[in-house]
Amino acid sequence: MTSTRPIRALIRGLDALTILNLKDGVTVSEVAQEIDLPRTTTYRILETLCHAGYAYRSDSDEKYRLTIMVRGLSDGFDDEAWITQTAKPFIYELCREIVWPVSIATLSGTSMLVRETTDHQSPLAVERYGPGYRVPMLASASGLAYLAFCEKTHREALLDMLARSKNTVDHPARNRAPVQKLLLETRERGFSIHTRPRRVSDLTTFSVPVISDGRLMAALTVRFSSTALTQAAAIERFVPRMRRAADQIGSEFARQRAEYQNAQPSGR
Repeated sequence: MTSTRPIRALIRGLDALTILNLKDGVTVSEVAQEIDLPRTTTYRILETLCHAGYAYRSDSDEKYRLTIMVRGLSDGFDDEAWITQTAKPFIYELCREIVWPVSIATLSGTSMLVRETTDHQSPLAVERYGPGYRVPMLASASGLAYLAFCEKTHREALLDMLARSKNTVDHPARNRAPVQKLLLETRERGFSIHTRPRRVSDLTTFSVPVISDGRLMAALTVRFSSTALTQAAAIERFVPRMRRAADQIGSEFARQRAEYQNAQPSGR
C-alpha cells in the first residue's frame, strides 16, 4: 500500500493556526518567523483563515487573532476521549489476567459514562454493557471512586447537583453526612466497593481512580459475582492488579500528552 503525499499547504495552515492559538494577536512577520515561511506565503495563509472565519485581522494593530469558530474544531474531542484510547490495551490485558469484565468510565454531567469495556471478551460477563452506558454516581463503584478522589470543591458541587436531582437514585445526596462518611472510607481504603442488593443480583464492583499528573481522569472498574469470590479474596486478587493498570494508564496518558505538546511548532 503506497502512502499518500501530505498536502503541504494544509500542514502550513495548521501550523499557522497553532501559532494563533498560542498568542493574543500576532503579526504576519511573527507567524512567518515561527513557521519558517516567506512573509508573502504566510500572509496568504492568514488571509485564507480569515476568509474561512477562523481568524480576523484587527484594524487597530494589524494583528491576527482567532475567532470563536475555532472552538468547533475541538467538538467531539476531549481528554476523556483521549484517555479511553490510551486505556484500551491496559484494560484488555487486565481482563486477560483476571477473566472478569473490566471497564473504564469518566464523568459526564452528574453520571459516569462507560467509555470502554471488555464485556464482550470476558466469558464471566453475565450482563454485558457497551461504551456509552451510564451509571449513577452514588449507586456505582465508578461514581463513588470519582466522588471520593476528585477535588473537594468539585465533589461538593457534584453532591449539590445530585441533591437537587429528581432521580431517586441520586436522593442519598440529600443526607450529606452518610455520603461523606462513605467517601472518606473510600479514600482511606484507596478503592470503592459497590454491591447490589441480593434481591437484584449478586454482583459486586470494585473501582480505582485513574490519575495522571495529579489530575483525576477516570475510574477503572472490575465486576464479579460475590457468590464466586468472597470480598476478601477479590480484594487480594483484583485490587493490586487494578492499581497497577490504573498507574500504567495515567503514566502513558501523561507521556502521550507530553509527546504531543513537544511535537508542536516552537512557541507552543
